[in-house]
Amino acid sequence: MAQTEQNSAYDVLKIPDFRKYLLARTFITFGINILGTTVGWQVYEITKDPFSLGLIGLAEFLPFLVVTLVGGYIADIFDRRKIMLTCLSLYAICALALYVLTHQYSMVFEHGATPIFIIIGLTGLIRGFMSPAQTAFASQLVPPQLYANAATWTTMSWHLSSIGGPAVGGLLCAFSKSAWPSYAFTSVLSILGLGLILLIPSKHIAKAVGERTLPREGFLASVHTGLDFVFKNQVILGSLALDMFAVLFGGAVALLPAFAKEVIEVGPEGFGALRAAPALGAFVMAWILAYRPPTANAGRWLLVAVAGFGICTILFALSTNFWFSMFMLAGTGFFDNISMVIRSTIVQLYTPNEMRGRVSAVNSLFVGSSNELGAFESGLAAKLMGLVPSVVFGGGMTLLVVLVAWWRAPKLRDMDLR
Repeated sequence: MAQTEQNSAYDVLKIPDFRKYLLARTFITFGINILGTTVGWQVYEITKDPFSLGLIGLAEFLPFLVVTLVGGYIADIFDRRKIMLTCLSLYAICALALYVLTHQYSMVFEHGATPIFIIIGLTGLIRGFMSPAQTAFASQLVPPQLYANAATWTTMSWHLSSIGGPAVGGLLCAFSKSAWPSYAFTSVLSILGLGLILLIPSKHIAKAVGERTLPREGFLASVHTGLDFVFKNQVILGSLALDMFAVLFGGAVALLPAFAKEVIEVGPEGFGALRAAPALGAFVMAWILAYRPPTANAGRWLLVAVAGFGICTILFALSTNFWFSMFMLAGTGFFDNISMVIRSTIVQLYTPNEMRGRVSAVNSLFVGSSNELGAFESGLAAKLMGLVPSVVFGGGMTLLVVLVAWWRAPKLRDMDLR
């Protein structure tokens, strides 16, 4: 396994192409969070039903599920930069479509939020191709000894965008009394990200030193190779599965529009602040991890972090105070960032470069299952159990998953990335 040592927290930022990639990803993620926040608020305004918030996640996840393994295969045989450019162009078009519908043809929402679900489904298709290419391309920009450093800065930029995006989305909705300015801003940010990716040269997909060139596998054989690699590696599989089941049951973000209105009783400004709180906590942790990478006893830190995520989720569900709720949501992001950095480092260090697209696709399936499918689970549980009990139940299930992983996955528990 490659060494993870670094000289300073800023080593990876000395690489010009990585700086461009990081800034592009920041713009893209900022826009995605604005759009996600705005869509959640708009759909709840239209339907007044927490279950509809879960349907947003399902509408994005199902198309993503269908194409992501194809996306991983394509990312391993085609120019990853060109894939990203194509996907960003299409994402900007989707944001513009939401803008036009909301600003010019708002009457289409008189009978429900179906047009929004359709466009969100298209963004799921786009993400199925974008996510494997983006992750694999990032690994081509830095040397292996800086993978942990790069993962920390990447997650830091993601969470910084996740702080500003929901806050800006909430404020735009509050001051404009409509969702269309958020959608327009998202399309602009996507175009800015596209411009920065254009400044990065295409990268050849190199093989490891001494590895002979093999004939290209067909699609099914190639996907089987990627799946086989992941499912035979206990450390990779364990880290992905732990995150998937923890967030699948423990995620409360999808229900925030309902919590903001019904439990905490705040408007769109307060909702935007609540939506940004997890990212704020994660950003604080990202700064800590930039100086102290979580490589020593990484497996135990991973399990402790997921347990902390579950505890904060339960306490948030039981809170009716705005500031305490903010603090608990920040706590979920604080602990989740540790998990994200460790998981990203594991995937990069244990995966050969020529397989990163396929392995990233499998990783995306786990992440998508935890986020989008988790949003659907949250909405369904809220409908069946009630808003607060469903999130308490989810947090408890997260703690149960940690206990099972501690007992049944000793290689993951005892993992050290030094």
